[in-house]
Amino acid sequence: MTIQFSRNGRIPALEFAPAVSNGAMISTTQLVLLLAGSSLTYILLPVAQILYRNITSSLSYVDGPKNPSMMYGNFKQMADDISLTSKWRQEFGSIFQFKGLFGITELHLGDVKAISHIISRSDKYERTPLTRGSLKTLLGSSILSAEGSDHRRHRRALNPAFGVAQIRATTEIFVEKAVQLREIWAREISVSPDGAPQIEVQSWLRRLTLDIIGKAGFNYDFSALESSGKPNELNDAFTQVLHSPHASRYVAFRAAGAVVPWLKYLPGPGRSVVNNARTTMLSIAEGIVSRRKEELKSSGEGKQMLDGKRDLLSSLLKGNLADSGNHRLSDAEVVGQIPAFFFAGHETSSSALAWALQALSENIDVQNKLREELLTVSTDNPGMDELNALSYLEIVVREILRVQAPVLSTERVATEDDVLPLSKPYVGRDGKCHESILIRKGQTIHIPILAVNTDTSIWGEDALQFRPERWQNIPEGVAGIPNIWGNLLTFFAGPHNCIGFRFSVIEIKAILFILIRAFEFEAAVSNDSIGRAATGTVQKPVVLGNENGSGLPLIVKIYNV
Repeated sequence: MTIQFSRNGRIPALEFAPAVSNGAMISTTQLVLLLAGSSLTYILLPVAQILYRNITSSLSYVDGPKNPSMMYGNFKQMADDISLTSKWRQEFGSIFQFKGLFGITELHLGDVKAISHIISRSDKYERTPLTRGSLKTLLGSSILSAEGSDHRRHRRALNPAFGVAQIRATTEIFVEKAVQLREIWAREISVSPDGAPQIEVQSWLRRLTLDIIGKAGFNYDFSALESSGKPNELNDAFTQVLHSPHASRYVAFRAAGAVVPWLKYLPGPGRSVVNNARTTMLSIAEGIVSRRKEELKSSGEGKQMLDGKRDLLSSLLKGNLADSGNHRLSDAEVVGQIPAFFFAGHETSSSALAWALQALSENIDVQNKLREELLTVSTDNPGMDELNALSYLEIVVREILRVQAPVLSTERVATEDDVLPLSKPYVGRDGKCHESILIRKGQTIHIPILAVNTDTSIWGEDALQFRPERWQNIPEGVAGIPNIWGNLLTFFAGPHNCIGFRFSVIEIKAILFILIRAFEFEAAVSNDSIGRAATGTVQKPVVLGNENGSGLPLIVKIYNV
């Protein structure tokens, strides 16, 4: 079979004829070889790039664990054992190298001076293609996947929605939804034979935070807390993607596709689940924005109609309408922020709250002391300023977000060669003392948020213990941690700090205020039966050996004064 191209550029029907020697015809064998060669090049090019980066790496003197697999590197080990990096830190220190998928060398960097350097130079250190690609695949285009000037534009448009005044206005919604959960749990307790039922609190907290981001974010009611038993499409989608027993496999395949692009075109585990979740989120987001735009159009009042609205979307649209320059977000970009709010404002807060209730159930003296302070407030509907005035609640929340930071880590990739300064010299396996680390363009750097928050060289020997009183006299070294809130790396820092940190902190305070005043929480299983599980970089408490995925059972009783 040959394909002959006419002089006018048109492609006639395929002709079955022997190849001729004048070059005008391409034989079937040549065509097959050409396609095979192109495919092989496309497949092998990423491999060659990985090999080249590893060979030319400037980190040959940096120690680290052995590479157990050319394909998985240490990735599968780390996915199977969330505490593995902590064990490696004990063996190799706060700086070591390990292998990611396909043997890519990554630098685990726990030195706060070096981390501060990276954060302050966001033009030289961007989120990795793996991170951006995975977030874009799941959530679409948003501030979470934007870099450079696009990120600054998104940030400028979103800043008004997360200002102090806006969070003050949404605090009432946090309290309102927490009261709804309180009433649901109170009914469950009332029908329990002994008045102390075992409640799986984590799934309820996920529903609660989903309802909160719906109402406070978009004035949209997901009704996730409704006890009618009706399915919630968005909550079900999140559960499949992030909380099913196979969630880690889904993350691994998305990560592999970000490293080796052609894998994106192959069927793989979780692809339909992720696509369904994304379709669900974008469909809901488009509906929310369309309805709001119709309201604006029909009212004829423009942005004046948005004045006094409490939700974040109204604030975003108002700012966007007022901006006549190049900083405005397009309609598609406005829609894209909503799935990002779903994810960031839902999963991390529910995880932090689950850890908080778990810690308080194990530390009854702390729970009692916190309740004593909360009961001094005369109202059942506190505002933001009243919540922030509660000093013991403040340090309990800080301690939870320190010792159980919902986001375990983040990654950056160097866009050019650079030199990282260190707070103390690093002794490599070459026996030499290094005052700094040379970083090559393309080097991936793993920044361990939780590990920095619990570093014994910064926080003391009891750094892994939940002890709120430490905040009454924090060590001097804490001041060196780059942060946006509370001397913690939890919300990161610099241009890419968590834009919703105020929202999250006040949400957590409001929910704890309502629940701790109403209930007593006791551990339902032994302390050593509770472990960590992570989907991607978001961690949550689990009962070890639970085949059904995540979950946190606690014994819940009505508090009687």
